[in-house]
Amino acid sequence: MITDALDTHVDSLLPLFSIAMALMLGAMSPGPSFIYVAQNSIAKSRKHGLFTALGTGTGAAFFGLLAVMGLQAILLAVPSAYLMLKIGGGLYLLWLAYKIVKHAKSPIEMDAQQQQSMSYQSAYRYGLITQLSNPKIAVVLASVFTALLPKEIPNYYYVALPVICFVIDAGWYSLVALLLSSEKPRRVYIKAKTLIDRVTGGIVTVLGLKLIFSSR
Repeated sequence: MITDALDTHVDSLLPLFSIAMALMLGAMSPGPSFIYVAQNSIAKSRKHGLFTALGTGTGAAFFGLLAVMGLQAILLAVPSAYLMLKIGGGLYLLWLAYKIVKHAKSPIEMDAQQQQSMSYQSAYRYGLITQLSNPKIAVVLASVFTALLPKEIPNYYYVALPVICFVIDAGWYSLVALLLSSEKPRRVYIKAKTLIDRVTGGIVTVLGLKLIFSSR
């Protein structure tokens, strides 16, 4: 009986490992969150990047909770809700791109002052909003969960899955923040700040427009 119980417990953990691997690959794919964490880490400070990473992780955990509770079914049943989420997310990304491009020519000394004006709480909040601006993440999570979860979901999954989403997302972007806030990347950024910010703003603009027009 003990052996059977252990086998059952191990079997219930296997889907979590499969989901964790899928989420890791997804987190490593470049997107708005990656760009914003990278920009804050290089242009602001390492701590700003880490707090931004915590914000994106919180957003991933929130989407993970919604996904395991059946968000995909709701969005499919009410297409207008998904439409509004995508348009709202796209508009936020366009606003974020505008802010990045607007300050592209600002000297790095001004950015040092902006570090003080941008609190760690603000970095966390913007990371959270940036993650939540892309409702596709929730649909992708729901699809992964649907494909890999057992028919009868153990109760502890409702806690374990959001925690896994947070740890993987925040962990990956924290690593990004630590790497990009080191001295060499910062020197490169200082030398080519205007170009890098304009390219970054352009990429975020494309992502925002893609999100809006894909809602049609």
